[in-house]
Amino acid sequence: MTDASAVREKSYRGISLRLARHYLEKLGGEVVDDERVEGDAWTASLSDEKVSIGPTLKLTEVTVVFEGDPEALEELIDRFSQKAMRAGG
Repeated sequence: MTDASAVREKSYRGISLRLARHYLEKLGGEVVDDERVEGDAWTASLSDEKVSIGPTLKLTEVTVVFEGDPEALEELIDRFSQKAMRAGG
């Protein structure tokens, strides 16, 4: 990344790592491995964990660390978030 790159971390509940990778592919990225997707001006590193929602319910929470050109990230994160909100909870 260049000196002008930005880093943004966001978490999404109720989607899977597989679905997050799929969304990033649909937004122009190429899967490098199970936890990394790269686009023209950005990269996304993925991780997931189970989080408790109340005393008995657990959801998957996917954390995405977006890195790259600030302008590219703004649009990418907005579009990715819209997809994730429709799928997740």
